[in-house]
Amino acid sequence: MLLREMVRQGHECLAITSDSNHLIEPPVFSGDTLDETMEGVNIRWIKTRDYLGAKSLGRILSWFDFEWRFWRMRKESLATPDAVIVSSLSLLTIFNGLLLRRRYKCRLIFEVRDIWPLTIVAEGGFSPFNPFVIALGMVEKLAYRTSDAIVGTMPNLSQHVEEVSGSRKPVFCIPMGIDPAALAEPRPLPDDYVAENIPQGKFTVCHAGTIGITNALDTLFECAAAMQDRPDIHFLVVGDGDLKEHFRARYGHLPNVGFAPAVPKDMVQSVLQRCDLAYFSTHPSAVWKFGQSLNKVVDYMLAGKPVVASYSGYPSMIDEAGSGVFVPAGDVAALRAEIERMAALPHEQRTAMGEAGRRWIVENRSYATLAADYLAIAMGHARRRNA
Repeated sequence: MLLREMVRQGHECLAITSDSNHLIEPPVFSGDTLDETMEGVNIRWIKTRDYLGAKSLGRILSWFDFEWRFWRMRKESLATPDAVIVSSLSLLTIFNGLLLRRRYKCRLIFEVRDIWPLTIVAEGGFSPFNPFVIALGMVEKLAYRTSDAIVGTMPNLSQHVEEVSGSRKPVFCIPMGIDPAALAEPRPLPDDYVAENIPQGKFTVCHAGTIGITNALDTLFECAAAMQDRPDIHFLVVGDGDLKEHFRARYGHLPNVGFAPAVPKDMVQSVLQRCDLAYFSTHPSAVWKFGQSLNKVVDYMLAGKPVVASYSGYPSMIDEAGSGVFVPAGDVAALRAEIERMAALPHEQRTAMGEAGRRWIVENRSYATLAADYLAIAMGHARRRNA
């Protein structure tokens, strides 16, 4: 989305990426590379060793394979760039980034979308003394110290950069933004979906999205179990995921809990608009002290609904907009108290909170604005440290 907006603002952009990715469906091609253009953005796919699982040795080997093939790739046909952006998850691309900066005498921007190796230590169970973690930490420090600027989706990333590297390189926040299509009227839900899944006449607390280990939904379900004495409050979980059947088996008998099937992206807003309070949660983790920019929160705020979050980390977005509250991660009693407080508020007050969130997200998270901010960073024109 950002590159597409940069093209619209008159710039030429090239993304070089691997064809081994468990999150997308890459094109099938023979040969070492494939060049194509999508919505004005030039893309070069590099044929890379495939892997089977997101948490596998094969994925790590695929990273090394990509860097090797990227280094060997003929670059004579590439236009001279004003800036090279190295985007994680894989930290290893910083080495090719440094070579490209030396070759083209351009700026080098290091983009952080996941803080590695901190994430695999804090949430993946890896020891900080694991040789792989130590090696990644050395690469991370190199990237922070040698880049011309650092960009992250986390609003407090500068604290981490200084803690790890001792460097005060310029650090900027370019968070997740709004897809312009999301501003259109959402596709309505089928009548039978509403009849089967959306409760009527109740205060509905909704989690919409993946139901997996990282979503930390135990707190929500435990809260629902503790609130069976409040039949006027209903907990609706919309989506699919690895833990859906686990939670259904454990909590599906509760009269105040409902599980609804996932809906297409253009219907998510229609689900949220039929609920009263949106919910998200995270596990307690050192990662969150640097902030978050979750797509889920963007969707919630765009729906114009107040948000309550079980989240112990650097606050952002919701508190800035005045559209919801944070309670400590894992604290069932605090979550219950906040849900009951929200349910007791006048409807007009909750509506005003939700509208404040939608107004803030539209004004501050358009991709056109974010792309312009990113271009200023890439060209060396940005002066304010906003992360």
